[in-house]
Amino acid sequence: MTRQLNVVPFVSVDNMMKLVLSVGVERFLAELADTVEEDFRRWAIFDKTPRVASHSDEGVIELMPTSDGTTYGFKYVNGHPKNTRDGRQTVTAFGVLADVGNGYPMLLTEMTILTALRTAATSAMAAKHLARPDSRVMALIGNGAQAEFQALAFKAILGVDRLRLYDIDPDASAKCRRNLAGFGFDIVTCGSVAEVVESADIVTTVTADKQNATILTDNLVGAGLHINAVGGDCPGKTELHADILRRSDIFVEYPPQTRIEGEIQQLAPDHPVTELWQVITGEVAGRRDASAITLFDSVGFAIEDFSALRYVRAKLAGTGFFEDLDLLADPDEPRDLFGMLLRAAAPAKGLVPA
Repeated sequence: MTRQLNVVPFVSVDNMMKLVLSVGVERFLAELADTVEEDFRRWAIFDKTPRVASHSDEGVIELMPTSDGTTYGFKYVNGHPKNTRDGRQTVTAFGVLADVGNGYPMLLTEMTILTALRTAATSAMAAKHLARPDSRVMALIGNGAQAEFQALAFKAILGVDRLRLYDIDPDASAKCRRNLAGFGFDIVTCGSVAEVVESADIVTTVTADKQNATILTDNLVGAGLHINAVGGDCPGKTELHADILRRSDIFVEYPPQTRIEGEIQQLAPDHPVTELWQVITGEVAGRRDASAITLFDSVGFAIEDFSALRYVRAKLAGTGFFEDLDLLADPDEPRDLFGMLLRAAAPAKGLVPA
C-alpha cells in the first residue's frame, strides 16, 4: 500500500468486521493460520521477549512486541475477567505494524476481534500438527467470547464437525450454540466436565477467571487426546490438574513466557517441553503415536500478533475497509517542527508573534 508519509491506515472495529465478513470467517481463519505457520517457520529471525506485563488484583495490561528485522509489530492488550460485570469485554486490544527502516507506522488496527481470530487460528494450526488426523469431535469447556472462533477454526483447518459444549453458565452455552447453528456443526450441550469430554478427540479449555483452577482432572483424560489449553495465560491462572501435564507431551510457543504464564507454571522449571516451531519446521516430531496425549499450552505470543497484523495489512489493498489517520507530524522541512506549529496558528487569535 503506497500512502502519504504522514497518513497511516487505521482499521476500526467496524471495518475489521467488514473485512472479516468480506473474506468469510472460515477462510479468514484458514489464511491467518497459514500466515502464522509461515512466521513460525521463520522463528529464528524474530526478536523474542516475554510480554511486558503490568499485573494488578483486577487484571493485567500487556505489551507484546517483536520484529523480523524488516517490520516491527506490537500489541497492547488487557485481561480483566471482572469486566463482564460492568458490561465490558474481558480482553481488548489494538496493534501497530511499522517499518524498521524508518520507524514509521504502516498500520494501526483494532485487535480485540483480531486477537480472537489469531488465537483460534494458532490453536487449530497447532492441532493440525499434534492431534490425531481423524479428530472430528471437540469438547469446548468455557463458552464465552473465544468459543465460536475456536470452533470455526478447528472446522476450517481440521474438519471438526461435532461440538460438545460446557460452561458453568448455561446461558453462555446457549449463546454459543445459537451463534454456531448455521455453520454445519452437530452440537451437544453438556451438564458437566465429565460429560463434555466423553468421546472427544480434542478438548479445548478456554475459561476466563484469573485463578489457579482445576477445570480438567487427570481421570477424565484418555489415551490419544489432544488438549488445547487456551485459558491459562498469566501467572496464577491455570485450568488443568498438574497430573495431566506429567503424562502429556507438552508443546509451547516460547518457554520463557509459558513457564511464567502457562499451565507449566505448575511444574519444575526444567520439566521438558517442545517448542511448536520445531515441530512445524520438522526439526522434532509432534505426535508420537495414536495413543499419546498431546497438550498445546498456549498463552499467546507476539509473533502470532505480528502475523495477524501483516495478514490484515495484505488484505486491505483495494477494499476501502480502513481510514486515513493523520497520526504523524510531517513538516515540509523535517527540522522545522515548531515552524509547522506556528503556521497552523491563526494570527487573528494572537497565537503568532507580530
